Amino acid sequence: MSQEFLMYKGRPLVRSGDTLYYGSMGDKCVAHLQIKSQTEMDGLNMADKVVIQLISTDESLSLKERILNKAERDGLYEALAIADIWMERHNKKENA
Repeated sequence: MSQEFLMYKGRPLVRSGDTLYYGSMGDKCVAHLQIKSQTEMDGLNMADKVVIQLISTDESLSLKERILNKAERDGLYEALAIADIWMERHNKKENA
């Protein structure tokens, strides 16, 4: 039985609590998003500050070497947007 994931721009998006993973382990890299703070808007909790890390899926590298890029953004949409740009650029560079 295959598990279906929420998709964003053609890549899987998986959430566990305040942590999200964006991308597939079959790709060269995935994005790790950590929600650091939330604000309430219209009765819903919205991500306020999000830390993004672009992580190589190459398990032969040390954890420190696997972190390719890191940033903090206001809101989940901005965080996902930068993660998507980073993954596109990194995958293009690796395939060139």
